[in-house]
Amino acid sequence: MSGSQRSRDWSLSVAAAEDGVRVEFGLNDLEGRPLTAILDLDRNEARSLARALLAAAGDAMERTFPHPPSVQE
Repeated sequence: MSGSQRSRDWSLSVAAAEDGVRVEFGLNDLEGRPLTAILDLDRNEARSLARALLAAAGDAMERTFPHPPSVQE
């Protein structure tokens, strides 16, 4: 981020686990209290989640910027 750090109300951490991957998603304030969701995924589940997140991000980007900027000469 340019110049200043923006605070977030969420966190995401990923770590290798014995049988796959551990994903922790934390929300600092959900209806007045913190919440952490922990996903213990095997490798195939982790790959499926990664593909789904990538697809969702791409879809959101296309909806936000539906057309490339026009080049003016």
